[in-house]
Amino acid sequence: MKPFSEASERNRTPILAVLERVLADRKKVLEIGSGTGQHAACFAPELPHLVWQSSDVAENLPGIREWGSAPIELDVDGEWPVIDADAVFSANTCHIMSWPQVERMFAGIGRIASVRTVCIYGPFNYGGRHTAESNARFDAMLRGRDPASGLRDFEAIVDLAAKNGLTLQEDNPMPANNRLLVFAR
Repeated sequence: MKPFSEASERNRTPILAVLERVLADRKKVLEIGSGTGQHAACFAPELPHLVWQSSDVAENLPGIREWGSAPIELDVDGEWPVIDADAVFSANTCHIMSWPQVERMFAGIGRIASVRTVCIYGPFNYGGRHTAESNARFDAMLRGRDPASGLRDFEAIVDLAAKNGLTLQEDNPMPANNRLLVFAR
């Protein structure tokens, strides 16, 4: 059965509007944590100048294939495959992964010498505080399910990116109290 995420359906149009602009001069995008595969299914045809490479842990690959993508296996905890990409996109991963996994994801991105643009989508705290009551409830739900997960501080993400050679270029507000952070090397 084809996996489905209502959140992915809701957020794809505003995300695409930013990606069309910031990835206009890119050629190949690695999507880390493709989840259901819906973003790849939406964005690849809308951005025909790009080769969109979806990826995720092994257990999610069959579902991504159901959406018509040919994903590669990428587990931030393991050895990364050789990747040829000049951009990275990742949606709703930083708050699902543990902080050490987020660190490994950014370190892995930092090792891909050809990457020039990194786009990270999701909810973030600012100054150690939730930006909305809905984000506070979401964070509590995540931490109740898995104490290692939860909303990350924007400042910690920016510092982590900098340690891996990336500089924040944009902080785009998105619907439902989410953000789309754009980094460059």
